[in-house]
Amino acid sequence: MSRTPDTNRPVRRVPAIMFQGTGSDVGKSLLVAGLCRAYSRRGLRVAPFKPQNMSNNAAVTIEGGEIGRAQALQARAAFRQPSVHMNPVLLKPQSETGSQVVVQGQVETTAKARDYYKLKPSLMPRVIESFELTSQDADIVLVEGAGSAAEVNLRDGDIANMGFALEAQVPVVLIGDIDRGGVIASFVGIHALIAESERNLVRGILVNKFRGDPELFSSALDLIHERTGFPSFGVVPYFPAARLLPKEDAMALDNQETTRPSTGANQIRVAVPRLPRIANFEDLDPLRAEPDVEVIIVDAGMVIPGDVDVILIPGSKATLADLAAIREQGWDVDIAAHYRRGGMVVGLCGGYQILGFSIDDPDGIEGVPGSNPGLGLLDVSTVISGAKTLVEVAARELKSGLGVHGYEMHMGTTTGPDCDRPWFSLPGGSVDGGARLEGACSGDGRVLGTYIHGIFAADDFRSAFLGRLRAGRTSEAAYEQTIEQTLDGLADHMEKHVDLDALLTAADRS
Repeated sequence: MSRTPDTNRPVRRVPAIMFQGTGSDVGKSLLVAGLCRAYSRRGLRVAPFKPQNMSNNAAVTIEGGEIGRAQALQARAAFRQPSVHMNPVLLKPQSETGSQVVVQGQVETTAKARDYYKLKPSLMPRVIESFELTSQDADIVLVEGAGSAAEVNLRDGDIANMGFALEAQVPVVLIGDIDRGGVIASFVGIHALIAESERNLVRGILVNKFRGDPELFSSALDLIHERTGFPSFGVVPYFPAARLLPKEDAMALDNQETTRPSTGANQIRVAVPRLPRIANFEDLDPLRAEPDVEVIIVDAGMVIPGDVDVILIPGSKATLADLAAIREQGWDVDIAAHYRRGGMVVGLCGGYQILGFSIDDPDGIEGVPGSNPGLGLLDVSTVISGAKTLVEVAARELKSGLGVHGYEMHMGTTTGPDCDRPWFSLPGGSVDGGARLEGACSGDGRVLGTYIHGIFAADDFRSAFLGRLRAGRTSEAAYEQTIEQTLDGLADHMEKHVDLDALLTAADRS
């Protein structure tokens, strides 16, 4: 049975509105980010909120917890620091059937799908607690649903869509993706499937990713209103610049466009094996933003090209499983051959661990307890144990002295002779207040590893790193500035195509 809202519990009635999709990947995260920036520019204190998210792309918060990367981007759009309460339940898939369950920023358990559905009802009070805490410091809360509102087979115990909306009594806007087709049927179908109490919360619809003349869709809006009673808040054209913003999950790597810059011999090629549990792959975005850099995602069944300059092994949610996948694909052979030819290899977080001689998991945190040989390109070893490290960091590359800002999000410690050649130093990071040395470099300087995510977002550091691959080249991309300009452009897009005043009226829960 569905959970009955507790009408006796006091709730601060800050205006809020929830955006639920007619399906997955309809653009909810992007639209909420644009609305966060648009309303913030109007002088409102805006807070994003997502009750439940599933993603291995996570961000570190001010409390030292973790939330989905999409909510961190939305917080940035709203000129806010990300908080664990903006995404109280985060599921991080570790296998085809099971996920790590992060609640209010901290790992609580690991559960298979069936077990998680039994757990969900007990999470609702903490979701509501986070929603109320988020509301206390906001003029309006923009709530994002997960997946589709049409998944009525999963309705019992739901905390992600209508279950939350009913519990918190938050009005709902449905978002449909016209680019994939069937958008009229998706709105009418949801109206037919959801309960009357849920229909009563729906204030209207948004049509997203439209291409062409919106006037040609006006009769369709009339038909949707006739069949459902749902008015339209706007028809939002496709926003091409969205490709410049960090993505929520690995689905964004599917069918990714690869543009080969016309720079001839000066082109820099970076190959990235697509690990089955790839995590925090926004590390790649600043490299992709460079006009003379080609980032090649190497999917399963493909060979890592032999003519690349760098092989970058990204973060992983399940390091040992991804290490096994590298060997199954024969990528370990490709990586070793690349190194023998004089190429550079970089490992970030889980990729750093994979580059070492061994990875020990004595407590079975990632599966069966035991020791596993790594790729052996760095003379280091990793022990997976202890509490998870979740911290924002400011560091300097020892070679160049250039600063980077990023975050650490990992379990385990890495030690060994190559750690005596650290990549970075973190001021005041040691027990005695001195600098903490971080990462490792091989003796020839062609294999580098670090636990720090986000290093390539620093323009000067990225320029120096790429300059070692192509002497004389300079960075042409201002990455952080590009993100801000894109968010402002997205807000302009919302102002032009969405009735923001009507949405504010709909969000009023008084």
